[in-house]
Amino acid sequence: MTPAPRVALLGATGFVGSAVLRELAARPVRIRAVSRRPARIPDGARADVEVRAADLTEPGEMAAAVADADVVVLATLYSAATSTWRIEDGDSSAERVNVGLARDLVDALAARGAGPLPKVVFTGAASQVGPTDKEVLDGTEEDRPAGEYDRQKLAAERLLLDASARGVLRGTSLRLPTVFGYGPGSTARDRGIVSAMTRRALAGDPITMWHDGSVRRDLLYVEDLARAVVAGVDHTDALAGRHWLLGTGEGRPLGPVFQQVAVLVSDRTGKPPVPVVSVEPPAHAEAGDFASVTIDASAFRAATGWAPTTPFPEALRRTVAHLADEAERERRAPGGRP
Repeated sequence: MTPAPRVALLGATGFVGSAVLRELAARPVRIRAVSRRPARIPDGARADVEVRAADLTEPGEMAAAVADADVVVLATLYSAATSTWRIEDGDSSAERVNVGLARDLVDALAARGAGPLPKVVFTGAASQVGPTDKEVLDGTEEDRPAGEYDRQKLAAERLLLDASARGVLRGTSLRLPTVFGYGPGSTARDRGIVSAMTRRALAGDPITMWHDGSVRRDLLYVEDLARAVVAGVDHTDALAGRHWLLGTGEGRPLGPVFQQVAVLVSDRTGKPPVPVVSVEPPAHAEAGDFASVTIDASAFRAATGWAPTTPFPEALRRTVAHLADEAERERRAPGGRP
C-alpha cells in the first residue's frame, strides 16, 4: 500500500500552527508536528501524529524536521513578548527565525537530490504589501513593505518562491489578514487586537482605540484560516509560484466590533458594558495602524474552492466565551485574583 503523505508542520504550537494541526489531524495523513515545546495531539485525531520538540534555529534541526516530508507547512513566527508582529529594525533574532528558517528549509530540500518535489505552504501576511492607497487588496499590488516585520516576511516569501521557480520545491505563500479567535480544542494564545480588547473588557477596563473607530479590518476567524491553509496544501500544484491573499471580503469598522465585544462580555459577566474610547496613539504606532484593509480573496477561492464559513457574530461569541472561561479558571486557581 502507498503510505499516507507526510506533512511536516513547522510552528505547530503557535496560534496559526496549532489551528492547522487540529485541521490536519482530522485527516488520514502522517504529521510531524515540530515546535520548540511539544505540541498536544488533538483529541480524536485520525492522523498519525509524530510530536517533535526542536529549536529549528539550531544546526541540523531543519533538515531533520523535514526529512522525508511530502509537504511542509512553514508557520513559524518570531515575536516579542508584548506583540505578535512588531519587531525592531536590525533584530537579528527575529531575522534568524522569520527569514533564516526559510533559507534553511530551501537548503534542506535542495540537498535531497532526485525525487518528487516537496510541496511547501508558507504563511505570510497581507501587510507585506506595505502602505498603499488601495482599501481593497487583491494581490496584484506592488510590494513596498515599510516595517521590519513585513520586510522579513517578504524576504522569506521570496526565498521560497525563487526556490519554487528553480525547481527545488513546489511552493506557495498564503498572505494572512487579521486573524482572530478560538475554536474547540484551541491551545495557543491569540494576542491579536480582538482578543486583546476582549481581555481588557473581561478585566473591567475600557476598550481603547488609536483612532475614531472607523478604521476597517478584514477579520478572518482562525478555524476558517486553518481550513484555508489545508486547502493550500491540497492545491499546491495549482497555487505554486506566487502568493495569494486570504480574507473574508468584508472590512469591518473596529469601533462597532469592539462595541459588540463589550456587549458580549457584559452578557457573560452581568456587569454593564465597558466603554469603548479613543486614545492618543503611542510613539511606536505605524501608518498601517490607521489604514483600512479589506481583502479580495476571489483568486484563491476560485483556485481552491475554499470560503470562510463561520458567521462573524458566532466567531466573536466563541472568542469571548473562551476568554471568559480562561479568566474564570485563572481566578479560581490558587493565588488568583478574587
